[in-house]
Amino acid sequence: MHSTKDFSWSFWFALPIYPFSQRRTIRKEVVKDTVWTFDQLQGIFYVVVPIRMTVVKLDAGGLLVYAPVAPTPECIRFVDELVAEHGDVKYIILPTISGLEHKVFVGPFARYFRSAQVFVAPKQWSFPLNLPLSWLGIPAKRTSVLPADSSQMPFASEFEYAILGPIELGLGRFAEVAFLHKKSRTLLVTDIVVSVPEQPSAIVQLDPYPLLFHAKDNAADIVTDTCTNRCKGWQRICLFALYFSPSVLEVPKWRDVFSKALKASDRSKKAYFGLFPFQWRQDWQRSFASLRQDGRLFVAPVLQALILNRAPQETLAWADIVASWDFQRIVPCHFDAPIAAQPQQFRQAFSFLERSGVVTDLSSSYLLPEEDFKLLRQLDVGLQKTGIVPPAADKL
Repeated sequence: MHSTKDFSWSFWFALPIYPFSQRRTIRKEVVKDTVWTFDQLQGIFYVVVPIRMTVVKLDAGGLLVYAPVAPTPECIRFVDELVAEHGDVKYIILPTISGLEHKVFVGPFARYFRSAQVFVAPKQWSFPLNLPLSWLGIPAKRTSVLPADSSQMPFASEFEYAILGPIELGLGRFAEVAFLHKKSRTLLVTDIVVSVPEQPSAIVQLDPYPLLFHAKDNAADIVTDTCTNRCKGWQRICLFALYFSPSVLEVPKWRDVFSKALKASDRSKKAYFGLFPFQWRQDWQRSFASLRQDGRLFVAPVLQALILNRAPQETLAWADIVASWDFQRIVPCHFDAPIAAQPQQFRQAFSFLERSGVVTDLSSSYLLPEEDFKLLRQLDVGLQKTGIVPPAADKL
């Protein structure tokens, strides 16, 4: 039997999002005796998705950790089991510069492995609070910035990496570092590409409440815990997480929302404080089907509409470098993993940055429905008008 102390994350207040102070961990062996993933959960308003750390065994002994997650007692116990068999954690990689959901765990994780060197992406910046690395507990004396040339690194014989960015976004910056583990032909990425599974992953199913909540069609619905309803809730969660408001989502008037909330309050104490401010069209599964499309690889809509379109040339040049590597699987930090994918599939995921006359015939299957980008396009226009972000650049 596990104690709740095994899942305790004491510094949850640094990033107060679901599941707050209780974080379960699931470890999975991706490549036998070589690559492991550690999945936890994160979300807002029950829109919960996996967040993932990857651990790779080094040929000379020891471990490299890519994008740490919360070092709960359970998580550290799982890592220590690998340490006992393969050697200590030698390197810890922070492969992004924005987003506290990755950065906030690096310092606390590094404190458990005091001999590990920490390497971070250049020009660190974070949103919503731009906190210095030292404020997040990242040890200054053993932390270095990743240089542009990966051949300078102590692990260069086993790994190659390429840095995208930093892309300037007005008030902030975006960057990502893709790592290739040559021996296992495994590509590690953070947020840049994803694939959504048809069914919720194991970490999401440990507590089915968010899944069943989003399986509701009305605030007063009582949804039974079945595989069908779990999948229904998961697929809607994916649409929320990736589009914020896809075309198949209708937001009713607030007067109707509050009226329904009052009627449902006795039966739905845990539902957004009684609120259920949205309604799905009957054909909502069409949008998920276009996302899923046999497990295809794609760039998250938020990155397509708000970030990478600011630097299409730089992004495509980076994608070309990564696509020149020899890999057969991709492990992102979110949604599905591992993803069976070839370099060409990775490159095709960036076809949205190219003019229609330039893309190959295969590219059409990588383009997401424009109608589901409506809210993101509106946000983009609004941010440009207020001067928060620079105008998008022309496609190549």
